[in-house]
Amino acid sequence: MNEGKPYIEFQDVHKAFGSNVVLNGVSFNVMPGETVCILGRSGVGKSVALHEIMGFLKPDKGRVWVAYEDITNYGEEDMERIRKKVTMVFQNGALFDSLTIGENIAFPLRERGGLQEEQIYQIIDGLLEMVGVREFRDMLPSDLSTGMKRSVAIARALAAQPDAVLYDEPTTMVDPLMAHLLGDLIKKLKKQLKLTSIVVTHDMALAKKLSDRLLFLHEARAIFFGTFAEMANCKEPIVQEFLELDSLDFEHYFGAQRPPHEPRV
Repeated sequence: MNEGKPYIEFQDVHKAFGSNVVLNGVSFNVMPGETVCILGRSGVGKSVALHEIMGFLKPDKGRVWVAYEDITNYGEEDMERIRKKVTMVFQNGALFDSLTIGENIAFPLRERGGLQEEQIYQIIDGLLEMVGVREFRDMLPSDLSTGMKRSVAIARALAAQPDAVLYDEPTTMVDPLMAHLLGDLIKKLKKQLKLTSIVVTHDMALAKKLSDRLLFLHEARAIFFGTFAEMANCKEPIVQEFLELDSLDFEHYFGAQRPPHEPRV
């Protein structure tokens, strides 16, 4: 019934906060199992787009489709159903500070119900093993670095067994090595679990590693949507400037000691 249809789609979406227009007629789509990276400078509406997909914000105009459903006018009850299929990894991880890492991941499992405690802890160990932080199960979030918290937040998102995961700036405020490892993790999860994903980022190396297609937002508009190869040939000056500046940043961080198998961009 849904074969060939996008899993997520924006149709001429507009959003403003007072006089501040953040999305102005933005359209794009994400096919099942595809990863789309949303690029652009700060304040161009990247995170707002994710919040509209999750139903935390509503568009002023246009339609938002998620999990093959038009969610534009959905109330909280319908959105709770959608959020069982689509989950979000926030920049700050949004972990419960008073719970251990294991208990954080157990939270959505217990909320869903139907599992024995032994089964829950088997799932916790499996998820922590998958994201490479199993040894931290009994620690508190405050004991972990920002990058490790992001890995745990990804594990907690996967505990809900979603069809799609939204990542909001997963490599912001982490060191280059951790950014590389987080990128590898997201790529592995896509391959193993066939997840549909949207990654909001300013990190061109991450976008090149993960994306099937990229959306570039500038001054509230989508000025490019396509593959990385097509983006490299885009004639928009701001796109070329972004590519050039980010390439220089990448060389500054890694130089001759860039991560193994990581191409220069």
